Amino acid sequence: MEKSRAGLDPQNLHWRNLDQQNLDPENWGELRALGHRMLDDAFDYLEHARDRPVWQKMPEELRAELARPLPRDPESPDRAYEDFRRLVLPYATGNTHPRFMGWVHGGGTAVGMLAEMLAGALNANLGGRDHAPIEVERQVIRWAAEMLGLPRESSGILVTGTSIANLIGLLVARAATLGTASRRSGIGGARLIAYASAASHSCIPQALDIAGIGSEQLRLIRCDEKGRIDLPALEAAIAEDRATGSRPFFVVGTAGTVDIGAVDDLAGLSSLCRREGLWFHVDGAFGAMLALSEKLRPLVGGIENADSVAFDFHKWAQVPYDAGCILVRDAVRHRAAFAQSAAYLRRDSRGLAGGHPWPCDFGPDLSRGFRALKVWLTIRVFGAERLGAVVETSCALAARLAARIAVEPELELLAPVALNIVCFRYAGTNADARWDLDALNTAIVADLQEAGIAAPSTTIIGDKLAIRAALVNHRTEEGDITALIESVLRIGRARSMEAA
Repeated sequence: MEKSRAGLDPQNLHWRNLDQQNLDPENWGELRALGHRMLDDAFDYLEHARDRPVWQKMPEELRAELARPLPRDPESPDRAYEDFRRLVLPYATGNTHPRFMGWVHGGGTAVGMLAEMLAGALNANLGGRDHAPIEVERQVIRWAAEMLGLPRESSGILVTGTSIANLIGLLVARAATLGTASRRSGIGGARLIAYASAASHSCIPQALDIAGIGSEQLRLIRCDEKGRIDLPALEAAIAEDRATGSRPFFVVGTAGTVDIGAVDDLAGLSSLCRREGLWFHVDGAFGAMLALSEKLRPLVGGIENADSVAFDFHKWAQVPYDAGCILVRDAVRHRAAFAQSAAYLRRDSRGLAGGHPWPCDFGPDLSRGFRALKVWLTIRVFGAERLGAVVETSCALAARLAARIAVEPELELLAPVALNIVCFRYAGTNADARWDLDALNTAIVADLQEAGIAAPSTTIIGDKLAIRAALVNHRTEEGDITALIESVLRIGRARSMEAA
């Protein structure tokens, strides 16, 4: 027999019973019952988040079970689910717990969980074509632009997180600076220079690396006493680079630095960028959500002047992971940086090939999940004002934590509290300082985590190791602040006695 045009010889294929290739359940009723059980268990998990340890280490014997070889034969969904309950559920990160304070992770919501389920049922690809899920994402982008004060016609897409959103902003700025021909020929000998504060996130130099510009082309500008980028130092660096023949093109303003939560002078940065003809990008990973609060919105004044803004809905807006966002003021420039022509991506005015421009024209992903649904439902169900209240509460709790630290002689506040991040340490009362405070505070944090009491993290402030408490979870209450302080004091005193 002649081979098929696909190059396969049907006679050499092993044809199984075609009925076995349909992956729908043989008994929908049985799977429906398991699904209801899963949903009830998931609701219980969120409802009783406070009743379990924040985090617990996975035993090595259980970890080893997850290293087993590829399954060759099917097994029942019930058995697989029982393994999930036994091997996975008890050993998650813990960011649904109100005393998870180590990293800027949102706590998620039951509404967001349900949205994930609905999105899974649709199994929509939001890379392109003409269908309702893309219209949902477009509405989310319009809401985001309205929230931050950018023009309604601004473009944007949802991505995994701010790291990718920052990269997209950089790539749009690169194409806007060098022209779209640079997408084919590269940057050549162009000596492009970008600028960010010394407190900016590590994904910024990584973005320059990935973009082919090089992380060494990023100037890290010193910060002032409040942790904000020093504007005179930035202006001087730009002038110096121009004088040596380099080409400044991209300035990053940070709304919420990773260590202490400082917000750069975004209005000052936008004015400087306009004067200098530079692309003004804002990394607002969590700080952009300050715009949801009428009271706190002035802290990000100037963000509305940005050429592009990157931020996450999965942090302060409490949307389940992952839900990052990039907004670009100039949709034409945004599209010019990514749109491509291919036969299988043919656009049309009719049928499923309509609805252009497609999301794949604004970013690198053609295969894109329906992450917009959980953002859309979260905003619909809770509203911007209630989400803004969560932001305000986090900042208020941080201020109260700082006040508690200030009156405890054994504790030391190591950085100003700009928003919701508090950096402090256990210093004890021994003037002789007979122990290594960095090692002591490292041990305190590990003890807190391993006991399941709380999960702060550590960072370095100046030359001192700090306990870092980032208050992001909407479930966190003042009692959780008290529990953290009391536990740090108790563990610090006990370990100090051991070291004495």
